[in-house]
This record gives sequence, C-alpha cells and structure tokens, in this order.
Amino acid sequence: MTVLAACSSLRLAYNNGDTLLYWWLDGYVDLTSDQKGVVQKEIDKLFSWHRKTQLNDYVQILQTGQKQLAGNLTAADLQADYDDIKGRTQKLLLKAAPELAGLATSLEPDQIDTLEKKFASNLDDFRKKNMKGDKEAQQKFRYKKSMEQFELWFGKFSTEQEEQIRKASDARPLDNEIWLNERKRRQNAILTLVRKVRQEKLSKEATIPLINTLIKDSFNRLENSEHKQFFEASEQGSLQLILTVVKIATPEQKAHAQKRMQGWINDFRSLAAEAR
Repeated sequence: MTVLAACSSLRLAYNNGDTLLYWWLDGYVDLTSDQKGVVQKEIDKLFSWHRKTQLNDYVQILQTGQKQLAGNLTAADLQADYDDIKGRTQKLLLKAAPELAGLATSLEPDQIDTLEKKFASNLDDFRKKNMKGDKEAQQKFRYKKSMEQFELWFGKFSTEQEEQIRKASDARPLDNEIWLNERKRRQNAILTLVRKVRQEKLSKEATIPLINTLIKDSFNRLENSEHKQFFEASEQGSLQLILTVVKIATPEQKAHAQKRMQGWINDFRSLAAEAR
C-alpha cells in the first residue's frame, strides 16, 4: 500500500508541478501582477514539452534500473546512470533558458533584492541543518538524510545493514564549508547576471546566451573548480554508497525497489499518454 500511495503521489505532484513551480518562483522574486500571467503561460509550455518528450525516456531509465537491480550492478553502471541523469537535467534547464531570460529582463530592483534575501535565507538554512555540531554530528545528519531515501526505495534495513551503510556514508569526504561556498558562488553568479540585465537593459535575445553559459558553467564546475579533487571524491563516494546498499539488499528489499520502480514506470507512461 505504501508503494501504491507513493506512485499516486508522483502523479499528483507532476500534475500540479506547474503550479508548484509557479509558487516557487513567486517565493523567490515576488512576481508582479503583469509577470504572473506570462510566467504561468511559459511554465505551461515547458511542462507540455516535458510531458511529450521526456517522460518516455524516464521510463527507459527506470527499466534499466530494474535490470541492473536484478543483475550484477557495477560502479560503471552507476556512473553511466549518473551522467545520463545529469545530462537530462542540463537539457531541461537549457530548454527553459528563453523563459528564464524573459523573466530576468522583467525583474525590478526590489525583486532582485528579494531574490538576494531569499538566497541568504537558504544559506542560513543550510548552515543550521548541515553544519551543526562537530564532524561526527554532521556525518550523522548526512547519513540520516541518505537513509530516508534508501528506506523509501528498499524499505527497512537491519541493524547490521545500517552499520555497513553508515560506514560507506562516512567514507565520503566531508567539508560542508566547500558546499556552502559553492552555493554562494552559484547565487552570486545568478545575482550578477540579473543585475547586468537590469543595468544594461538587455533584451530577452541578448539574455538567453548569458543564461545558457551560466547553466553550462554550473554543470562543468567539477572540471574547473579549485576543489575538483574534493568534488570527484564526493561523487565517487556517493556512487559507492549506493552500490553498497544494492549489494547488501535482501531479495525482499530489492523486490520492494522493483515494485516502486514499476509504479513510477506506470505513472510516467500514463502521464505521457495524457499528453497525446
């Protein structure tokens, strides 16, 4: 029943995703009455494209995951899955670049100030949750966040399994100061962009390539960062953590994950069919 409820939640969330995205944007910049209609229309167009062109691909990803779960999953498999998802995420953001450019050109100074304050609030929230206490406390918090996701897919784990997962979790490098500064860097890049657009009165057409560059730079950050070694170790540690969970999972736990994947497959197929 839990798996079925989760699948129903996925359909509900996706069908209301346009509204959720609208309120998310409104929470960051406090949209004006003139902006609201335009933003809602652009979000509707983006979701229509996504429903028609991307959901069937998600079905293939999940089907691949089912096969890997039933077979001999390797670190190379996980790396390929990660790269695929990363590429699709970038594609989605680049698809939204014209809409983001249109919004950027319409922002007023007080809205940019609102965005800056929201960013600062997000940083404070990150500090409070991820940087509380000593290293042990921060590792424990990170482990618990990971376990919430693993239990969602596999169900409950035994004490012995939890010990192995905790060991793999703690093996990942931990430096939340680097992650905090990376968040600041991304926020500052966005604020610099919207202020440039405002000050130079750039058109939507002139803003689109700036946003495309911002998106691509963000995804290529791993290769160009002064913390490249840390980011690479973090990525590999996370993939090894997932691999550990899959390797120690019981047949019942894997069946739980298979059923959840199938539920998502059915949902994505139904949502894609609705677009036709």
